[in-house]
Amino acid sequence: MDGGGRLDQPLMRSGPGVEAAVEQAGTSFDAPPLPRAENDLRRGRTERLAWLASRGRLMGRWALRTVWLPPPGVGVAASVLLLAATLGYGVFAGGHVIAIVDWLKDARDSAANAAGFRIAAISLSGPKEVSREEILTTAGVTGRASLLFLDAAAARTRLLANPWIADAAVLKLYPDRLQITITERQAFALWQKDGRVSVIAADGTVLEPFVENRYLGLPLVVGRGAQRQAKDFLAIVDRYPDIRSAVRASVLVAERRWNLRLSNGIDVRLPEANVEQALDRLVALDRDKKLLSRDIVAVDLRLPDRVTVRLSDAAAQARDDALKDKKKKKAGDA
Repeated sequence: MDGGGRLDQPLMRSGPGVEAAVEQAGTSFDAPPLPRAENDLRRGRTERLAWLASRGRLMGRWALRTVWLPPPGVGVAASVLLLAATLGYGVFAGGHVIAIVDWLKDARDSAANAAGFRIAAISLSGPKEVSREEILTTAGVTGRASLLFLDAAAARTRLLANPWIADAAVLKLYPDRLQITITERQAFALWQKDGRVSVIAADGTVLEPFVENRYLGLPLVVGRGAQRQAKDFLAIVDRYPDIRSAVRASVLVAERRWNLRLSNGIDVRLPEANVEQALDRLVALDRDKKLLSRDIVAVDLRLPDRVTVRLSDAAAQARDDALKDKKKKKAGDA
């Protein structure tokens, strides 16, 4: 203390708490001096509070300047993702997806072939209408294909898409043999709809959109839905050989009943039900009355208790003339 009762040096509050606060704040400071007398205690406390408040504002400003840094490697990963997205878009927009997929498949098959899974022998049985080349191409069997990566189920599905093929079996015999068995549909009839004629199988499947000369001897069915009902109806007609040989076409009417168009131009109108009974009556009339050899254009068998016959125009005219002559003779005799 000096002669006036004052301290020679200001007292500094020290200690680990204050030093730690200084180091954490990142700046140096001098603590305000302690009050010199008891009556200055209030003023010293006020100064201390002001100092603490200033320190709080300083640390708040320091906290606002804190910047979050991403973890290492995030920038590299983002760049890789951006590059991949750009390449993917370019491939898609340029229409190169199929080419890339084919290239990957070829590379895969090449590796499998090098490992001993090349298709060295193919056993194919059953096909007659479908060529060997068409079957192998449809099944995906090429010179580069490997037995290991050949999808037998997918190959069978593609084969069944051919209308001629009713069933198919694809069997892989490791390490290098492939066996394909084909069951084909048979040409059953010709189907005419909207002026177009197609070859159909017994189940109604359209086999060919055109007619070759070798199919011209098949029975002809006409009308919407005729391809699905032809098998059952023609099986009934086959029981009457004389009628069957005279039929030129079977016409389905309103998808409910059939008419027979005979080679001589006569239309035979059959009922919706009891077709066998109607054909029995037709055979009996032709045997006893030579009905189908007469000059008529239609025979209606739709009613079970009667048969209606329509004469041709020439026959009707001749019949009318004969009736007129008969009436004249009766009038002359009178």
